[in-house]
Amino acid sequence: MEQENAILALAALAQPTRFQAFNLLVRHEPDGLPAGDVAKTLAVPQNTMSSHLSILARAGLIRPERRSRLVVYRADIAALRELTLYLVKDCCGGRAELCEPLIAELSPCCPPLKVSP
Repeated sequence: MEQENAILALAALAQPTRFQAFNLLVRHEPDGLPAGDVAKTLAVPQNTMSSHLSILARAGLIRPERRSRLVVYRADIAALRELTLYLVKDCCGGRAELCEPLIAELSPCCPPLKVSP
């Protein structure tokens, strides 16, 4: 990830409604939510939510999918992973012991996938 893309993503998330919308869409993966449902859930007017969703989409954090007459938004989990890795990669200056608490904190919520033989 380039620094400019990371800044764009962080700027998009630095607004409370957009942050809440992104978290809501992450919780509704992989199905996503129609734009109107996002607006209703967060009690935000639909035209205002449309602007917020556009900003998140331009930042690459969410993706719109047209399903008949609905536009369903999904969180881009790969983009979230890339942003997270960008923020923590080399954060410890080669001192892995400094990052161990972060990794330990993430491990319970995201156990490694078991591969079948």
